[in-house]
Amino acid sequence: MPNKMHTDDEIRLNVLEALLKKGAVVPNLKQIQRQTGYHKATIKSSIDFLEKSEILEGFGPKINFRKFGYKLEVIELLQADLSKKKLFEQFLDAAKKDPCVYRITAVVGSGNWNLFVRHIYRDIESYHRDMQKNYFEAIPGIYDFIKDRQIFYATEPLFKNISRTNAIIEIARKEKGLNSKTK
Repeated sequence: MPNKMHTDDEIRLNVLEALLKKGAVVPNLKQIQRQTGYHKATIKSSIDFLEKSEILEGFGPKINFRKFGYKLEVIELLQADLSKKKLFEQFLDAAKKDPCVYRITAVVGSGNWNLFVRHIYRDIESYHRDMQKNYFEAIPGIYDFIKDRQIFYATEPLFKNISRTNAIIEIARKEKGLNSKTK
């Protein structure tokens, strides 16, 4: 009797992970030709140029994390004392081991916020439980490092959701005075 497939079984997860590897997914030249009307050679040379220019970093799947049961995206603004280098390293080490954290970046703007952290969780309770266990209980002195934080929970309804790639394309079109392709 064949096994029933699930979105999060080992085989599907291995396939999704492999799709993220460089060279695993390539553009469909015929589909691009149908959409643009350009010759395949023009399309191929354009893709080669964009890859060589490091504009294209690769091709991969866009996954709907909500289908895996992760309905909460957490956005944190941290006011961190970056002069506490040892604590900063411990924080980054914990974050590198934390599969729910997918982006940490410096942030500059109004206020005293200097780190921007993005997470994916099933719900608010699991976010708070994991933060307490993996950071606040696991890193002695973390309160000397994180002086303040603002937490935002991004949930449904979703009012606009385009990729960063689509946004950059639309911005470049607007700056060049070209017509928008987005409907």
